[in-house]
Amino acid sequence: MDGCWPVRDVLAYLAGSWRVGRTVRDLTSGDEGRFEGTTVFGPLEEGGLLHHESGTFTWRGVPRPAERTLRFLPGPTPGTADVRFADGRPFHDLDLTTGRHVARHPCAADLYRGEFTVRDADHWRTVWRVGGPAKDLLLTTDYVRGTD
Repeated sequence: MDGCWPVRDVLAYLAGSWRVGRTVRDLTSGDEGRFEGTTVFGPLEEGGLLHHESGTFTWRGVPRPAERTLRFLPGPTPGTADVRFADGRPFHDLDLTTGRHVARHPCAADLYRGEFTVRDADHWRTVWRVGGPAKDLLLTTDYVRGTD
């Protein structure tokens, strides 16, 4: 599954339920955590998708409930998305028409660099590298389309 799978419409592709597995590595300390859960992309009244992720994050052997919400709005060109935090602040753009996309998001003095890769109709991956004075992390997330 090394190739990229082009997606004509990112919102149509993402809609529905996905199983999620994420590793979080602190590159400074060597600590590694794991998130297991689901992400549901459901319709928003104003168009686009509401992304709601929930599950369990285990860090240093301690499991905790974890969740986050994002808004995937129609992007500036057909088939793309404008990803925003739950409160409406901009996060990043998303264009998977080639099956691969790189996004950047400055957060205070740290920089988030995300690489999105679509493997096929039911599998995609994100790899976020977070670097700066406050963080040195690598987050790798695999998504597998749910069966509901």
